[in-house]
Amino acid sequence: MLRRTPLYEEHKALGARLVDFAGYEMPVQYTGVKAEHQAVRTAAGIFDVSHMGEVFFRGPDAEAAVQRLVTRDVSRLEAGQAGYAAVCYKSGGTVDDVLVYRRPDGYLVVVNAANREKDVEHFREHTTDLDVEISDESDEWALIALQGPKSAEILQRFTSADLSGLRYYRFVEGEVDGLSATISRTGYTGEDGFEIFARPEDAPVLWRRLLDAGATPAGLGARDTLRLEAGMCLYGNELDEDTSPLEAGISFAVHLNKTPEFVGQAALRRQKEEGLNRKLAGFEVVGRGIARHGYPVVAGGREAGVVTSGTQSPTLNKAIGLALVSPDVEDTFEVVIRGRPAEARVVPIPFYKRER
Repeated sequence: MLRRTPLYEEHKALGARLVDFAGYEMPVQYTGVKAEHQAVRTAAGIFDVSHMGEVFFRGPDAEAAVQRLVTRDVSRLEAGQAGYAAVCYKSGGTVDDVLVYRRPDGYLVVVNAANREKDVEHFREHTTDLDVEISDESDEWALIALQGPKSAEILQRFTSADLSGLRYYRFVEGEVDGLSATISRTGYTGEDGFEIFARPEDAPVLWRRLLDAGATPAGLGARDTLRLEAGMCLYGNELDEDTSPLEAGISFAVHLNKTPEFVGQAALRRQKEEGLNRKLAGFEVVGRGIARHGYPVVAGGREAGVVTSGTQSPTLNKAIGLALVSPDVEDTFEVVIRGRPAEARVVPIPFYKRER
């Protein structure tokens, strides 16, 4: 049996196409991926992301535990601030990529739905000597993402929290439409926006209020094209147990001089000193064809990597993608699309940046 989020009946009522995603029955689209994508880029879209996992760290050694487990130095986070990080194996491979929220009563770590059980097991395995309570409270939360240039205008109608003063990667405890919620200025689309943590029983009311206020329902399809244009990693594509966060291009979230050290820090420091065997490259396909996950990359007549993500960009109207390639790949390569090589040009990541 697939799990269902508290918003399942809302998706059905809207005629969403539902698919199995990470063991949940989730909406991949409502009216169409392109229309939903453009709604987020130009106005506001609303996503159900209640399948994500919420793991809380509380107790005297909560900070020590999180410090040991994630690549970011969380001691630098202020209360009410969040930080993006990776969780690594001792080998340097990636367990997951996560968001860490520093709360007055400890730390909240938001994990990917498909990795929830694995992550919690890893967290507990590496903190047995610490005085910390690690609780998986994923089923006690709903999570709604409101994203796009009009998201602040829409959300401000329902909350007394000063959203204009809420900086990126900051969050506040408050109310939305009179219902208790945590409002976080974060997202996975490359646009301004918010993620709203609420009680499961309150989620349908909040969802309908935001729709009535002008937000467009958007599914996993648009979420993927938006995050790819923004150059954001997806676990299972750019990151996995055999790929380090350095190889995946998120070294900004890896503090290699952190003390005490996190799990995998020594391996990552070695990897950096010796030089990476792979790097993440953004590319555009020249001519016809769309690169997809798993397609081979060829350079100089030899296989030089693999496509991790690819799509037709609705915003740029170009076929774009990310690939893990040999470090000597610089300007161009070929992607083998259904047995035929197609020229690709290396371009900077992200592919799209919003106007600020």
